[in-house]
Amino acid sequence: MAYACSCGLDFASAEDVVQQVFLNMLAKTFKPEVPLAYLYRATRNACLNLHRYRARETGLPEAQIWLTHNTGNREEIFTLQEALQDLPEEQRETVFLRIWSGMTLFEIAEATETPINTVASRYRYALEKLRHRLGRHLEK
Repeated sequence: MAYACSCGLDFASAEDVVQQVFLNMLAKTFKPEVPLAYLYRATRNACLNLHRYRARETGLPEAQIWLTHNTGNREEIFTLQEALQDLPEEQRETVFLRIWSGMTLFEIAEATETPINTVASRYRYALEKLRHRLGRHLEK
């Protein structure tokens, strides 16, 4: 759900997309080589399709919490969400898949159909931007 939200969907739309992906998976008989990568790719494609159907991109919701955080501090969660929103979509997606989903860079490359070197550089640039943006919050 959070991954679908990170692709620009509101929480309700993310729920619908994830449910549809799982229903489609149940209807199919093939077994993907990397199931986790397949699920994320299917979710990503479903999000992109929904954006196309809406004929305009939707922004990430500012007032909703779509990330979970072990401290439960709403201010920290919103700060992190805002920092993620400022990243380019490809970098935000890579960071989310690597950190919150625990995927390897190879699995991310498979899920997004992107060369591994491109995924690695997106991740590196995104972390640099997040360190710069969140540096003042990390010092507290």
